[in-house]
Amino acid sequence: MDGKVTTARTRLERGRGALGPALELVHTGRAPTRAVLTAELGVTRATAGAVAAELEALGLIRVDSRPGAAAGSQGRPSHRLSVEDSGPVALAAQIHADGFRAALVGLGGRIVATAPARATVSADPAQVLGEVVEAGAGLLRDSGLRCVGAGLAVPSAVAEPEGTALNPLHLAWPAGAPVREIFAERVRAAGIEGPAFTGNDVNLAALAEHRHGAGRGAQHLLCVATGHRGVGGALVLDGRLHSGSSGLALEVGHLTVNPEGRPCHCGGRGCLDVEADPLAFVTKAGREPGPEISLLQQSRDLLRTEYADPAVRRAAEELIDRLGLGLAGLVNILNPDRIILGGLHQELLDADPERLRAVVADRSLWGRSGGVPILPCTLDHNSLVGAAELAWQPVLDDPLAALTL
Repeated sequence: MDGKVTTARTRLERGRGALGPALELVHTGRAPTRAVLTAELGVTRATAGAVAAELEALGLIRVDSRPGAAAGSQGRPSHRLSVEDSGPVALAAQIHADGFRAALVGLGGRIVATAPARATVSADPAQVLGEVVEAGAGLLRDSGLRCVGAGLAVPSAVAEPEGTALNPLHLAWPAGAPVREIFAERVRAAGIEGPAFTGNDVNLAALAEHRHGAGRGAQHLLCVATGHRGVGGALVLDGRLHSGSSGLALEVGHLTVNPEGRPCHCGGRGCLDVEADPLAFVTKAGREPGPEISLLQQSRDLLRTEYADPAVRRAAEELIDRLGLGLAGLVNILNPDRIILGGLHQELLDADPERLRAVVADRSLWGRSGGVPILPCTLDHNSLVGAAELAWQPVLDDPLAALTL
């Protein structure tokens, strides 16, 4: 009996180093069964079983008690693995030009609850972050779930390691606002457990799409998106965000795509930021932007309901051409194996996919030699999910240490 106990303990000790990798495999949907987990980890069936049991004991995953085979499969049935629906959550928050939102996000990128979006963003970042954390704290109280930490997505480059928002151009916040410090203070003051993180909204959207959406499986993923205002970009290399030496990489919004174009907030002219965002589309279509709904929603409504209008079609074609020119330059420099588009850009792709792909292929060296897949993002609220990924990362790195402190 003592020998069996010793063997089981040894097996678990060997497997503890695999807890993080195992959790990430289940979290990203790459290990739906214990058999797949065994193969992906390169361990014995017994060790994989011990690892899965430990993650289940931590309340992170669920192991089906009775093994079953997928339809049409052959071989020995295996226990199915899934994230625990009633397990811990991360608090996620997003700030954008037209408001902010808070949510609780579980493993697997699953949004558990959201607080209603707010329509106004104060010029005082401390006030806004206090309000969004208060909304998130309310969600946590109502849910009764454990919180592993908090993540915040902002429409600005975030300098590392300081965590300052360097260019919140579409907010009235001062440049260099210490958003991470303020956010962490508000999280602590609200009694929310776990560390607090902050990142650029498009970076976090790309991270979420790579783990749970249209970017899954890509090794070199380029994401370009326009949300409520402006254009952002992100690059995921081998599963990790490429943020440059100080967090400022992939500011693609300030690529010049029209030298004679509109003045940009950065001091340049004809940047992608002002030539291919919702405001540019609405005004090029001859419409007057209204205050009732967000610019992003106004532009989506135009594309979906008035695309037959020649002015709307011409505006869409012009934005597609500007976007394609910017993407072609990025393809020449970065050589991604997949491009995903978010916000209005994915709507433009849906409206005329052949035109956009033709512009990119014609203007890029690698595009002519075979093309790069260009796909729409698939996750709702991907920046929120990405913000949660920041908070989940310490748990993915070492579940035992993160949850037993």
